[in-house]
Amino acid sequence: MKIHYNFDNFGEIKNPVVTTGTFDGVHVGHAIIIARLNQLAKEINGESVLITFHPHPRKVLFPDKSKDLKLINTQNEKARMLAKTQLDHLFIIDFTLNFAQISSQSFVNDILLDKLKAKVIVVGFNHHFGHNREGDYDYLYELSKQRNFTVEEIPQQDIENEAVSSTRIRKAIFEGQIMKANAYLDHQYFLMGKLSELNNTNRQGLNGKIDIEENEKLIPPYGRYAAKLEQDDKIHYCFCEIFKQSENTVVKIFITDKEVNLSENYANLYFYKKLRTYNGDDDYSLGRIEDIELLDELIF
Repeated sequence: MKIHYNFDNFGEIKNPVVTTGTFDGVHVGHAIIIARLNQLAKEINGESVLITFHPHPRKVLFPDKSKDLKLINTQNEKARMLAKTQLDHLFIIDFTLNFAQISSQSFVNDILLDKLKAKVIVVGFNHHFGHNREGDYDYLYELSKQRNFTVEEIPQQDIENEAVSSTRIRKAIFEGQIMKANAYLDHQYFLMGKLSELNNTNRQGLNGKIDIEENEKLIPPYGRYAAKLEQDDKIHYCFCEIFKQSENTVVKIFITDKEVNLSENYANLYFYKKLRTYNGDDDYSLGRIEDIELLDELIF
């Protein structure tokens, strides 16, 4: 998958099949759209294209109402998930107030058709785009008769059979219902970040922190979780502790394997289940693990 950050100098894309959206979480509803995108591209010997935006449009359009909006994925996490879908091209476009003023007509004609030269435009059921959300399937269908492209709308029943809104997923994560969130996502909820403060002097194993790279990333509530850590294609099952320290949220890991070797580089932390809730004065020590066999039971 190739990643582009603007609509200039992206090279040639063969018979582009294009869709747009925030795609936060890359959940099962999104998977339906991307699968159809890839199928259509294959049918016309073309390439699939997804256009998404950063920051989240709600952060720009409604800053006061959306200042506390947390996202399921950081940009790096989103790119990682989309790369697994066999998508050919990902455009991550800087969403500004100026960009938000682009009319639906200009967005489709000037960008999708004139610059990208889209052959097929795919939209989800009831999808709107452009300034004041004035663009929709009906507009695209009428325009397609003049501009020689095809438009396809994912039927409502196909979306509703599988769709889970990002709002419901955020709510499940916010409430610590990790197993429910994982079912909605069809994959484990995860954090991507650099490891730090690694310490393997504890005779019980190794502990450290994982530093989150974007403030907007949704962190599960304070508590202890069964999890696994992935670094350099190696998996290490672990406990994760999330707690408050000096007004900051800290994400710590504890790996019971005393022989594990980790580096202060990027790693992925995948969540299985919440084990404990912390309230105020709890002892967050990673050494307080009551039953290490519980981790094996949950994972295996």
